[in-house]
Amino acid sequence: MLSIYNTLTGRKEPFRELVAGRVGMYVCGMTVYDHIHVGHARSQIAFDVVRRWLQASGYQVNYVRNITDIDDKIINRAREQGETVECLTARHIESMNEDFAALGILPADHEPRATRFIPEIVAMISTLITKGNAYVGASGDVLYSVSSFKTYGQLSGRKLADLRAGSRVEVDEKKRDPLDFVLWKRAKPGEPSWESPWGAGRPGWHIECSAMAVALLGDYFDIHGGGMDLKFPHHENELAQSCAACGTPFVNVWMHNGFVRVNDEKMSKSLGNFFTVREVLPRLRPEVLRAFVLASHYRGPINYGEDNLRQADSAMQRLYLALRDVTPAAREKGDATLFPTGKRVASPFSRHFAEAMNDDFNTAEALAAMQSLARELNVVKAAGDSKGAASLAAELRALGAILGLLERRPEEWLATHSELTGVAETAAGRPEPAEIDRLVMARTEARRVRNWAESDRIRDELAGHGVVLEDGPAGTSWRWQ
Repeated sequence: MLSIYNTLTGRKEPFRELVAGRVGMYVCGMTVYDHIHVGHARSQIAFDVVRRWLQASGYQVNYVRNITDIDDKIINRAREQGETVECLTARHIESMNEDFAALGILPADHEPRATRFIPEIVAMISTLITKGNAYVGASGDVLYSVSSFKTYGQLSGRKLADLRAGSRVEVDEKKRDPLDFVLWKRAKPGEPSWESPWGAGRPGWHIECSAMAVALLGDYFDIHGGGMDLKFPHHENELAQSCAACGTPFVNVWMHNGFVRVNDEKMSKSLGNFFTVREVLPRLRPEVLRAFVLASHYRGPINYGEDNLRQADSAMQRLYLALRDVTPAAREKGDATLFPTGKRVASPFSRHFAEAMNDDFNTAEALAAMQSLARELNVVKAAGDSKGAASLAAELRALGAILGLLERRPEEWLATHSELTGVAETAAGRPEPAEIDRLVMARTEARRVRNWAESDRIRDELAGHGVVLEDGPAGTSWRWQ
């Protein structure tokens, strides 16, 4: 049975959908004023896999991933670049979709934009004012009254008294309480705005997610996900305003993925230590970045670096090598649901995979199951059992598809190269023999498909490390220069 760590309760719990066989899932998407970075990619890959596993388990998933297309950052960036907000956001939505496609992140069922849900946002704010949970401040902004929601802080584990005493809370005389946050922001001259009962303005960041989630999934749905950095204040504020407006718990299970770190610091735009997906992908295969993300549990931190990328590349290389020269057996029609809820999986490899994924989406262990299956496939291939190899190859492909991996032809994969992986060296400065063997195999594959440029590049790269390749009737051997 699937169990998920629920941030709200602080424990792993058996998952029970609110409506039998159906799952409503909302994940915070992008604020589209710049290209997405690797930290964003990690979050979106993690929840893409959550959705894929739920579907593989037989659930019908309604997946909502929002787009924030109006806020201060967007307005300021458009002004800096001398373009309209609409042009800026359209351009970055297009680049976001291109990056998602390259990384195998499937389109959501709904991708609501804040600017297209203004009536729903205004209606929810009106309800909060009527119920006494919001008020019009001295500045003309509409503010949520945090003190009106007695359990504020339950998601992040923070107490109101501690928050008020904290030095990070900015005192603002226009608020009744320094913790109160904006629901509707009064427009300044020249800013994009929409009409409302409180004058021309635009929605606050937190209220847009609440209004869009309720409009598309109802006032109580199964899963809400996002990065750990959104837990407070964004998700805490979402929870407070949604519960107050709807009179329901709002979300059954809250999920948060961990940070991507660089040199032990969180990757973020504010720290200036981020890498955009567009910068990274020309230097390595997109599937390597996806495999790197999935090699760690989604809740833990991961360290972005060449060593870890190299390991991910090598892991993918082993899987594709196992699939080489095997035509996967055709799966029966209607076999899209590989792991029906409540039914035992026959294959020990698929069973290992399913147990890992049902344990709070443990993709690292699921990948280990795939490596075990690849080793078995190699044994069966060596024994000349073509039928058995075809069956195992089909199983490996099917498991890979759930993680969004192994979607290329082995020959195509093995004939290409990732700059970042390069040649691993020993402490003495010489290439690792295993790395040399890997590159020799990649060169052999490149030669087989007549990719002479790649074949020559690998030969020259190894020569630069003092490795001489010798081609003969039995294949390619190597020696030190």
